[in-house]
Order: sequence, then C-alpha cells, then structure tokens
Amino acid sequence: RGGDRPAFRRDDRRDDRGGDRPPFRRDDRRDDRGGGFRRDGERPAFRRDDRGDDRGGYRGRDDRGGYRGRDDRGDRGPRRDDRGGYRGRDDRGGDRGGYRGRDDRDRDRDREPIKRLPIPEDVTGEEIDKDVKQELQSLPKTLAEDVAKNLVMVARLIDEDPEGAYGYSKVALRLASRVAAVREAGGFAAYANQKYSEALAEFRAARRMTGGVELWPVMADCERGLGRPEKALDMAGAAEVHKLDKAGQVEMRLVAAGARRDMDQIDAAIVTLQSPELASHSVQPWTARLRYAYADALLAADRTSEAREWFAKAVEADRDGSTDASDRLAELDGVEFVDALVEDDEDSADTVNHVNTVDDVDDLDDVDVDDSDDVDDVDAGSEVVEDKDKDKDKSKDVDYKD
Repeated sequence: RGGDRPAFRRDDRRDDRGGDRPPFRRDDRRDDRGGGFRRDGERPAFRRDDRGDDRGGYRGRDDRGGYRGRDDRGDRGPRRDDRGGYRGRDDRGGDRGGYRGRDDRDRDRDREPIKRLPIPEDVTGEEIDKDVKQELQSLPKTLAEDVAKNLVMVARLIDEDPEGAYGYSKVALRLASRVAAVREAGGFAAYANQKYSEALAEFRAARRMTGGVELWPVMADCERGLGRPEKALDMAGAAEVHKLDKAGQVEMRLVAAGARRDMDQIDAAIVTLQSPELASHSVQPWTARLRYAYADALLAADRTSEAREWFAKAVEADRDGSTDASDRLAELDGVEFVDALVEDDEDSADTVNHVNTVDDVDDLDDVDVDDSDDVDDVDAGSEVVEDKDKDKDKSKDVDYKD
C-alpha cells in the first residue's frame, strides 16, 4: 500500500481547501454520476463540506476548531453543555468508547440480515479510485462490484444526506467488513451522523488494517464528540503526531485548540494555534482555516480588534470561499446583508395579491350578498365603475384643438 489510504475526494480541483490531507473526497471533476472513493496518495481526510466549517478546525467541527462535519450547535444531534460535554449521550459510559471489540462487532454484522438499498442505474462502481478497486479485488468479482456501488453512494450522499450515506455504509460493512476502505467509509458516515463512538471504532479498525496514522486527528476529534477533550489533548501530544505530514499536523493543532475551547481554556486555545504555519506569509492549503480558527478564538477572548485583523487575513488566504471569513469580517464592521431572493419572493407575493384583488372586483356581480353592510360596499363599488363609465363617455365629447 505504500502508506496510501483511501480518500473520498469531493473535489480534486480544490485540494487546497483542507490541506493535502483529505480522505474521502467526492470527485466533482468527474461526470454527474456522483462521488467515488479515491486514493489520495497522501492521507485520508474526509471533507464533508468543502465550503468550510466556517469556523476552522477539522472540517465539520463547530467554531471551536476540529474536524469539519460536526456542528455541535446545529439542530442535528445533542448540544454541548457548558463544560464541553454532550447532553443526552450515553457514549461516555461503559467502555468509554463504545468499542466492544472487532470480533464482537463483526459477529453482530454477520447475524444481521442484509437490507439492500436501491442503487441508481448511473452508478456502476467504476467510479471508485483504482487503489480502492485493487483493495476490493480480494473479494469475489460480483461482491466487489456490489461493495463498490455502495461506497460510491456513501460518497454521493455524505454531504446532503448523511443519514442516507450511513445506510449505504452499513450495507458495505455487512458485505465486506474486512476491507480497510469499507471500515473507513463506515467511520466517516457514522461521524457525519454524530455517531462518534461508532465512528471511532471503525477508524480504529481501519488503522489496525493499514498501520497508518492518517486518521489520528479525526479520531481525536471523535474523542471531543464523546465529551472527552482531555483524551483529544493526550492524542495531540502522542508520538503518532510526529508521523503526520504537515497538513495532518495542522489538523491536529486545530483539534487540540478545539479541545482547549471545549474546556473553556480560551487563552490556551489561542496559544495552541500560534505556530510557524500561522505566522507564515505564504498561503498553503490550510492557511485560511488556520487563520480563521485563530481569529475566532481571539474574538471569543474579547480581543475584537485582533480578531478583525485575522479574519481579514483569512479572507486574503481564502481564495475559493472555503470559510465564511468575509461574512464574519463584515459582521464585525457592522455590514448587514439582505437576501435578494427573499425580497424577490415578497415582491412576487405583492403582485399576486394585486392580481387577485383585480379579479375580486371583476367577480363582484357574482357575489350573493346577505348582509346590509356588504350591500353598501358592493353599491359603492358599482358607483365607482359607473363614474368611470361616465368619464369614458365624456372623453368622447372632448374637442381636441391644435
């Protein structure tokens, strides 16, 4: 394998969005058949939202940094409490990770009936990257094709329909749980649905199969999701971090800063983000997100003027709009944006109401009137019509003179 890991590429034209670290990316350069698994050749990093987690961190995380794709403040899933933990979750109990062991999990899968999901006709399975396809060659041909199609569906749905992607990942896991790419896909699908205990178990399994460290940052962010920021910090100081490439180390720094913020250690988060990569004037794939996370941490510390400066720097580095730094900067400057589409809808509604009013006047003669007040109203309307008719008659008698 040479250290290569399955990467789901969302858009190979935009590799600079999250560093060279991406794992699962859908490849938008291909036709409209949707995503497919690709080998990144470097390190897998799942990009759920290439528009950016507007607030920095491993994509999907909230504004405190960390893996993007998880928005602890969103409507989907539980919210964080003031201590950085998760309300209403029971994942922290028991074995502290929900990991029951590979054999137990695989036996459970083997006992479960396979619930097939529909595969669109345009999905052939050929969309997957050649390295993943090679990995699937260990399976019988028909089974490999079946698994490939389900992996393509995971990539296709992971952004807009994470629950749907999760369903296809479960089918793939049921068919080929011994394939690392399948375990990784299952991990990212679970992660996208905030099933952090399950995601962590799948990532661990994939890591055992490949021996790589590329998933280390997202595994640490899963620990954050389980309400264990201290564990995430321990992972940030582990030897595995030194084996990561530069992009992976930046991601780990973002996760660590997010963990500090989970623990309400804002100043420590700011210090964590201060690094040669942040100070560098050159623009790298991770620069915009790193500057953004730093600006957001400064703002949380009420260092508004500095935050504004760094949001501006993030805008300079954000060449493809991977963050909402420009919006945050405008917000600090007191600029308010108006949704033109909403205004157009309101204008259309006014036009429709006007047309309906005219139609109502035309239908007055057909109205059955029982109330005296309504009779007066209709009479008044008739008088207006009669006056208009008289005006028209008078206009015929007008003598136009040169």
